[in-house]
Amino acid sequence: MHDSGSQSFDAKRRLRWGTTLEVITLGWNVAGVVVLGILAVQAHSIALFGFGLDSLVEIGASAVVLWELQGVGVERERRALMLIAISFVLISGYLAVQSTLSLASRSHAHHSPLGIAWTATTAMAMFILAWQKGRVGRELQREVLIKESRVTFIDGLLAVAILLGLSLNAFAGWWWADPAATFVIVGYGVREALEVSHGLRSAG
Repeated sequence: MHDSGSQSFDAKRRLRWGTTLEVITLGWNVAGVVVLGILAVQAHSIALFGFGLDSLVEIGASAVVLWELQGVGVERERRALMLIAISFVLISGYLAVQSTLSLASRSHAHHSPLGIAWTATTAMAMFILAWQKGRVGRELQREVLIKESRVTFIDGLLAVAILLGLSLNAFAGWWWADPAATFVIVGYGVREALEVSHGLRSAG
C-alpha cells in the first residue's frame, strides 16, 4: 500500500514537472515571437522571421501537449500529434516560398547583433528543456511529451543554424546565408510532419 502510494505521488510529481517544462517552453516562445518579429523587421531578415514563425509552431505544440497531459487516451493523443504535424506543413510551405523569393531577388539582410544574441541564448535554453522533457516523458511513458521533446531539441538545432546564417552575414558578408538558413527550418518541418504522419498510420 505504501509503495503504491509512493509511486502514485512520484508520478504526479513528474507530471507536474513535465507540465512546468511545457509552460516554460510556451513562455519562452511567446517572448520569442515578439522579439524575433521586431528584430526581423529591423534587420529585414527572412531567417529571423522564419524562426519567429517556428516559435508560433512551438507555441501550438506546447499548448497541445499541455492539453494532452490533462487526460489520457489514444484518440486524444492522435489528435494532438496531428495538430502538430499540420502546423509544420503550413509553416514549411510558407517559408519555402519566402526564402526562394528572397534568394531570387537577392534581398540583403542587415546585421543583427541582438538577433545573434537571442538565437544563441535560445539554443542553450531549448537543449536544456528538451533533455528534461525527454527524461520526464520516458519516465511517465507519455509519447506526446517524448515527441515534443524532440521538437524542442530540433528547435535548438534550428537556433544554431539561424545563428550561423546571421553570423556569416554579419562577419563574412554572405547575404545569401540568411535566407538559406531558413531552408533548414523547411526541411525540419517536412521531416517532422512526415514522421508524425507515419507514426499515426502505423498506430492506426
